[in-house]
Amino acid sequence: MEVYKKDLSSAHSKKFVELLNSETAKNKIEEGSIVNAEITNITEKFCWVYLGMKSEAMIEVSEFKNLNQMEILQIGNKIDVLLENSESKNGEIIVSFEKAQKQKGFMELKKAFENNQAITGEIIGKVKGGVIFKEKSTGISTFMPGSQISSRPLKDINHLMNTEIKAKIIKIDSARGNLCTSRKAIQADAVASDKKEIFSKYKVGDILENCICKNIANFGAFFEVNGGEFDCLTHLQELSYSRISSPDEILEIGKKYKLKIINIDMQKMQIGTSIKALSPDPFDNIAEFEVGKNYDAVVKKALDYGLFVELRSGLSALCHSSELSYTKKNVNPKTFAKVNDVIKVKITEIDTKLKRIAVSHKLTNENPWETFSKEFPLGSVIDGQVINKNEYALFVKLGKFEIEGFLHCNDLDYLKKPEDEMIKYKKGHNFEKLKIVECDIENQKIRVSLREAISEDPFKYYESYNEGDVLTCKVTSIDTKGIFVIPEGCQIEAFIKKSQLASSAGDQRPGRWTTGDRVDCLLEKKEKRKVSLSIRALEEKLNADALKKYGDSGSGKSLPFASLSDEINKKKKDK
Repeated sequence: MEVYKKDLSSAHSKKFVELLNSETAKNKIEEGSIVNAEITNITEKFCWVYLGMKSEAMIEVSEFKNLNQMEILQIGNKIDVLLENSESKNGEIIVSFEKAQKQKGFMELKKAFENNQAITGEIIGKVKGGVIFKEKSTGISTFMPGSQISSRPLKDINHLMNTEIKAKIIKIDSARGNLCTSRKAIQADAVASDKKEIFSKYKVGDILENCICKNIANFGAFFEVNGGEFDCLTHLQELSYSRISSPDEILEIGKKYKLKIINIDMQKMQIGTSIKALSPDPFDNIAEFEVGKNYDAVVKKALDYGLFVELRSGLSALCHSSELSYTKKNVNPKTFAKVNDVIKVKITEIDTKLKRIAVSHKLTNENPWETFSKEFPLGSVIDGQVINKNEYALFVKLGKFEIEGFLHCNDLDYLKKPEDEMIKYKKGHNFEKLKIVECDIENQKIRVSLREAISEDPFKYYESYNEGDVLTCKVTSIDTKGIFVIPEGCQIEAFIKKSQLASSAGDQRPGRWTTGDRVDCLLEKKEKRKVSLSIRALEEKLNADALKKYGDSGSGKSLPFASLSDEINKKKKDK
């Protein structure tokens, strides 16, 4: 069988293909877009529409029934359809009338959301977490959370079911086509509109009479104005010029108070009020008070860090815990004074910008540290009593003063061990004599010494000697690392290290000496309360003196016993 095949290479065929392609390109429609189409045919189950493409598309009649729009189903009518697929596997054009209407409705609702417009509809059912709200004009169902049904909690919402209500779109998901609506937002707008009208009647500085205290919080108090026309908050700092911790110190729930408007916020729909603004500011006449002068003040509050005192009605000042006493450390303000006690204070600072006053109680009294330093200068002797102790020091009350002196364990005795001396003294022990060895008024520190008050410093023995002098010492004990010696006429024991026992390494044996031996040593170093003695340095000095006296280093061999050590070592080696 021969198949006829038309030759498309001719000029007429090419012209036809070119015209066909150009016409198709003009009518090219993107998938997912809404297209206006004409109804060309209608049967019992389907209708056909023409989109201006190469063929007609088919739509199920049920789509019109679902949307209650059967009246528009007539040949020649033009309708909007959504092009889902321009060419399926079977070469058909897939369109949907129902989806086009939903997409158009979604765009309308999106526009309402962008313009913050209200929409109308009804609640058609309940779901977990909220209800289904169906918009009236588009028929699109949205989700309304339970928290957005009403501005006040509702136990029953049956009276709202299938009833036309207004709502606002508060959230939109374009990708999924989801909408979230709120009836509460409509109510909030209505309240805001009412508040704007109400607030427009008032201005800053107006006085509000007979405001009822409704509630008290730690940050302030809430008041009902004009029989419930609106509520307002008076902050804690606006209740009184005096320092208070809680509003209930000066307010009672249910009582009426006078308020002054201090600010109006039309965006947040809030009015700020004040009670203290109705009375004069105590800082207006602050010139009556001067820094450096003493005044009587009433304690109004005792806190961990200090006392708040009142110089006059409404004018508060802080007396920090460090300014309560000269002598007592870490004073507890709560036990130092009680509320309503009258104490004398000295003003140390007035800050007019921050409206703060700092005062001191201790500055109204004489500084005991200055008095003490005048009566007992360095080197003076005073009595004392142990009031406390730790492992390395005693704390002593000095004389008639409420001042502590610091007595270190090293200052108990010159010769005995500090740890042994500390055991002797307990709390309550009295000292007849203590010497003042350090007095720091600024940092409030006094150091005393017992040993300097009752005995002479044995280290003074070395005042008559200079470095390089020879001392005759007595060996008191022997150790593997050296020997302990005491110079004649001295009470202080000194230690000579093994390396300083002889110039020859072979003779640096502590065992060469026994307790009670006498040995000459060179005073090598003397600094503060430390000396350094050396037998080796003495030998080297004697050798240097001998060489200087008898000749050069070679002539040293002719000195008596110069080679005695070498001969003894040779004999030991031969044996």
